[in-house]
Amino acid sequence: MKRVIRGLGVVCVVTAWSSPALAQPRPLQLSDLQRAAIDGDPRTRELALQEQQTDLRLRNISVQRLPSVTVEGLAQYQSDVPTPPTTLPSGQPLFSPSKATFDGHLRIDQRIFDPSIRVQSALERAQLEETQARVRTALYARRQIVNDAFFTAALLQQQAATLDAAVNDLEARLRETEARVREGVALPSDAAAVEAAMLQRRQDVFALRAGRQAALARLAKLTGQTINEDDQLVLPDTAAAVADARRASGELRGRPEYEQFSRGRDRIARQQDAAAAQDLPRVSAFARVGYGRPGLNFISDQFETYGVGGIQLQWKAWSWGAPSREREALTLQQQIVNADQAAFTRTLDEAIQLDLATIDQLRETLATDDRIVALRESIDRSTKARLDEGVVTAAEYLNRNAELLQARYNRAGHRVELAQAGARFLTTLGVEVR
Repeated sequence: MKRVIRGLGVVCVVTAWSSPALAQPRPLQLSDLQRAAIDGDPRTRELALQEQQTDLRLRNISVQRLPSVTVEGLAQYQSDVPTPPTTLPSGQPLFSPSKATFDGHLRIDQRIFDPSIRVQSALERAQLEETQARVRTALYARRQIVNDAFFTAALLQQQAATLDAAVNDLEARLRETEARVREGVALPSDAAAVEAAMLQRRQDVFALRAGRQAALARLAKLTGQTINEDDQLVLPDTAAAVADARRASGELRGRPEYEQFSRGRDRIARQQDAAAAQDLPRVSAFARVGYGRPGLNFISDQFETYGVGGIQLQWKAWSWGAPSREREALTLQQQIVNADQAAFTRTLDEAIQLDLATIDQLRETLATDDRIVALRESIDRSTKARLDEGVVTAAEYLNRNAELLQARYNRAGHRVELAQAGARFLTTLGVEVR
């Protein structure tokens, strides 16, 4: 009966790992998953859409340099019209304009000098760059989300691998103990204790694999990729990158927020140019041709064609200081952007200091872990030999074996935590994790 139970357990394990039987396992790199998550984000399409939107607006601005054509028509009746003070000998006025007037004309305006057109184009481009920088900032947050999902799955993967090794070891111990029971040199309770521990750890393996599968499903959702259960997450080696970034952390400006701050200042500068352009004169030429009653001769009562042309100057010679106050307000806005950047830099500095402390602590812990595992392995081998000699019970051996498993468990977890801390540190600084 015990062999049947163990056989079923082995079949379950094999089935669990070979369900995607024909799928070839592949290594999954964190950097590839980060890029996939960003490329698959719907907001990525906004960059191209914003460029198209700005292109249309720039075309609208550029056509302001071209002649504008306006067609107008007017028909009106007025209650009174001007009359001359003198009259003809017959008593009739010298002329009598009609109270009903009609006019239809076509007007063409051509801008000759308008400094606002150039600054409008520059402002539109600056607004595009700032908007795109804001989108890239929002997309960058996906990296940390992928980091969290990746290392959650990686931790479960490492723990499951550690437990697999422990299960294999207990299976070997169980075979040896059963043989000793048959030979009469061990108690059946010893074999039962080993088998119970083995089955418990198999249950733990199944629980870890279920958790890992859920974590992989979340990672697949984030990246838009198909991730199989037998695909292996490769822990990034961040030691060299962390060391380089640590030396130059005060100079690194890889985060997209810095580009956003810079583009915000550029946009404000262009707005200042646009405000200054409001004070400058504008010169345009115009021509008007029409047909109406009266034409240009206002005393006529006949329909006539007419034409008018000339040069027009527009200049707000006095605007009560409104443009200068607007420029001053924009200068204050630049100072606000600078303050936001300084606060963001301080927040990053605080975050990376915490990450660096975590990295240093985990490196020391891992060095100790290696020593603890080595000692636990030595104790496990010694206890196993004493078990074979019948000096210790199976229960005592299982206690020592559990201590070894815990030591390996801790080391596997600390390795993942160190890789996660390094990736978090690099992501915080805006350095790509490779």
